[in-house]
Amino acid sequence: MTDTSDIRDRFWKELSSSPFVMVGLEDSSEHSLPMTAQLDPAANHCFWFYTSKDNRLAPGGPAMAQFSAKDHSLFACIDGTLSPETDPAIIDRYWSKQVEAWYPQGRDDPSLLMLRYDLGTAEIWLADLSLKGVFKMMFGGDVRSDMKGKHAEVAL
Repeated sequence: MTDTSDIRDRFWKELSSSPFVMVGLEDSSEHSLPMTAQLDPAANHCFWFYTSKDNRLAPGGPAMAQFSAKDHSLFACIDGTLSPETDPAIIDRYWSKQVEAWYPQGRDDPSLLMLRYDLGTAEIWLADLSLKGVFKMMFGGDVRSDMKGKHAEVAL
């Protein structure tokens, strides 16, 4: 049995290891986009994305992000609100060569936009990828009882 705080902690650990999420605006019929979350361990209530002013996420507003851990042992759907980040210190803090590769004019590229994703709640699922769990699934065993305690709705 896993408690909610363990599931939340595991989520942050997995997201730190692979900070790639699919993000879409709630009131849009357009598909979600792959984005790289810029994470601050001391700011577990938000993360940031570099993007461009013409990106479909640029208008901001209520959004949903989906996450899958590298080994598919954890899945999450995270709701929140996107808004422009205008603090130059935050924009500079996460600037890197990987980010610069997307902006030919560097940090002063006129199309550069940083979005802050203020987090609301998340629904998180842990997957049982143990040998026992995989064996049960391969041979039609009942895995529902194994999933108890491996799902949580948490405030982030």
